[in-house]
Amino acid sequence: MKRLAILLLLFYMGIVYAQHMDNSKLGLIIKKNADTLDGISGNWKFTYKKVPMLCVTDETNNRMRIISPITTSDHLDKDLLLDAMTANFHSALDVKYGITNKILWSAYIHPLKELTDEQVNSAISQVYYAAKTFGTTFSSTELIFGAESVKEKPKDTTPEEKNHKF
Repeated sequence: MKRLAILLLLFYMGIVYAQHMDNSKLGLIIKKNADTLDGISGNWKFTYKKVPMLCVTDETNNRMRIISPITTSDHLDKDLLLDAMTANFHSALDVKYGITNKILWSAYIHPLKELTDEQVNSAISQVYYAAKTFGTTFSSTELIFGAESVKEKPKDTTPEEKNHKF
């Protein structure tokens, strides 16, 4: 029994160690996913499927965020804001809509060290889908939740085609 407990502890420690993300590993994952990549370690600007994104980290405080601008807050009416807040609860999953400096963003925020490669890949995809589906399904995946509140099926359009300013 004691040996089993020691083996489980060592196994758990191996999993925790394997999840130690840092800027170096994160940069490689972003590079693998990105159409274009610019910036410095911990502060990357990139495009993913033609959607602009930023990734900013703070290794000292163990924080990371991947964000994509959607539109200026001047373009938002009360109904869009309410839909975005509802989506934050139901369909945006790990991504949230938020406003800062008069810009609406799709944002994935997570502790840096605890990230896995799969979570980073998922984060990039979810930020993309949340930006692309804003104003339609407000979904961060290809799956559409809450079908009764869906206005239209998402389609691949450029932000300009959706009257976005980015």
